[in-house]
Amino acid sequence: MSTMAAAIALAQLTVFGVLGFGWRAWLQHRRTGSTGFRGVSGRIGSVEWAAGVGFAAALVVTVVGPALQYSGIIRPLGDARWMLVAGIVMAICGIALTVWAQLDMGDSWRIGVDADETTELVQTRAFGLVRNPIYTAMLIFGFGIALLTSNFVTIAGLVLTIGALELQVRRVEEPYLLAKHGAAYRRYTASVGRFIPGVGLIR
Repeated sequence: MSTMAAAIALAQLTVFGVLGFGWRAWLQHRRTGSTGFRGVSGRIGSVEWAAGVGFAAALVVTVVGPALQYSGIIRPLGDARWMLVAGIVMAICGIALTVWAQLDMGDSWRIGVDADETTELVQTRAFGLVRNPIYTAMLIFGFGIALLTSNFVTIAGLVLTIGALELQVRRVEEPYLLAKHGAAYRRYTASVGRFIPGVGLIR
């Protein structure tokens, strides 16, 4: 069952990559003339740089885990049927929620931050529930993949993802949005949670 779980995880990772990055970048380019990719912020060695590089590394490790399990090089720490079912459901929900949140972000969608540009502060629909619904959805997806292929490499990828997203949000995106939107962003952070509704308010 571990090989089948790894195959399913790899298929879901492919769908996530195609929809969450490829298709969304294509749609952004079609609508605005830009793919939305802004790269890694900060100088080499800075916390901002570490967040961007850490996120890229987390994506690689998350793919490597299921690939190694599929090839039989490593084994999962657990392979109960409930983990398989729960992992599949969570990953599918994560993909669907990622696409929903990305569409709700409209033309303000970006990967990375360009300090010289100002995008609209989106506060409705998914962004009225949490301030970072795309990241919340990605974490749900990541937990699903970790359940599907519960080997130490995939789990390490999830831990890396959590750490990188925390750094990206707290040290890169929140300061950027505060600088660009001021009081409007302060009001937003005081009423809408960071990743979970009601949790991570800034007052």
